This record gives sequence, C-alpha cells and structure tokens, in this order.
Amino acid sequence: MSDALNYLLKARPDALSHYFAFLKDAGKHLDPKTRNLISVITKVDSQTERGFKQYLGRALREGCTPMEVLDALLMAFPTLGLAKIVWAVDIILAMNIPEFDPEVLTRAARWHDVIDSAGIEDGAVVRTECDGRGLFVYRDQQTYNVFDSRCPHQSTDIPELALQDGTLTCPKHQWAFDAHSGACIKKGNSPLKRFESRVVEGRIHAHW
Repeated sequence: MSDALNYLLKARPDALSHYFAFLKDAGKHLDPKTRNLISVITKVDSQTERGFKQYLGRALREGCTPMEVLDALLMAFPTLGLAKIVWAVDIILAMNIPEFDPEVLTRAARWHDVIDSAGIEDGAVVRTECDGRGLFVYRDQQTYNVFDSRCPHQSTDIPELALQDGTLTCPKHQWAFDAHSGACIKKGNSPLKRFESRVVEGRIHAHW
C-alpha cells in the first residue's frame, strides 16, 4: 500500500473504510485467482508499477501460472493496447522471475538435482543455486525443506546475507520468514514458496 493511502487511512478512516469495504464486497463471488488477475489488469491499465508488482505476486501465490498471467494481459488487449502490455512485460522481465523464462514456460515440471545432503549439517540452513533458481534448504535430521529464495511480496531475490539466527529478512521491504518452516513472521502474511523434495542416493532433489 502506498504512503498516501496509509496517510488517508489514518487521517480519514471513516471515508476510506467504505472504499475498501466496497472493493472486498465487489469481488466476494470471485475465486482468488480471478480476483487477482483482474487487479493485475487494472494496475496495468493505470500503469501503477508498485501495484502491478504487488498483485502479480498475489496472483502467483494464489496459484495463477505465468501462462495465465500472460493470457490475461493478451485478452485485455482491446482495453490495454500493445504499449501497456509491453510496459507490463518489461516489468516482469526486470523482476527476473524464473517461471516466466520462455524455456520454463514450455517445459513440464521435473525433479532438479539441488545439492549433496551430506554438505548440510543437521539444523542448518544453506542457500544454493540450481538451474537458475535461488533456494534455501533447511535440514531437520533426515528431513529437508526446500524454499524459493524469492520473497512472495514482490519477488525480490533474498540473499544469503539476509539469514540471521534462523530468520530470513527480505532487504527490500523487511518481510521476515522462519527459515525452518518458510512461514512469514513479520510485515507480511504470505510464506516462502516451498518445493516438494526428496533424497536420492545422497542428493537432495526438488520439484518445480
């Protein structure tokens, strides 16, 4: 939310509360994916970069695929026009979200060989890279949790230096996460994306 909206909420909560209640009620019969895709389109139409990034992240968290996001943009061509669609795609490319890579878009999900399990001590969290994706891996005895290194807020790639005492803090907006469970514990309300994992012949594999 912008600083201006935060200010108005404090200065005129009686007026702004009606606006947000209207927005909530207007979309109550829509599933979360559809509601967030519509919000993505409205932010592209108004060319509000911060709002576009916010609702793009929400749409992806609610299960929208990159192809569905692209289809929504293209289906809105009559109202958006080519220039605004290109504006949105330029932002997506600058965000460097792995799922939007053309090769990934056309490739079925598969198992990826991430890291040697023996290289992670029990109770430790390590950051690694695999096939162009940053990952955090937590070991709890013989169980391994594999998380996307990207913050669910605006897809900021969280660096290794952001890990302190089992907590990951996104450097951009200070969303904080429990590096063991992926749960968001400060600022936001969305967890880190967790990938299905397995151990094969001493190697940790993750599925995406």
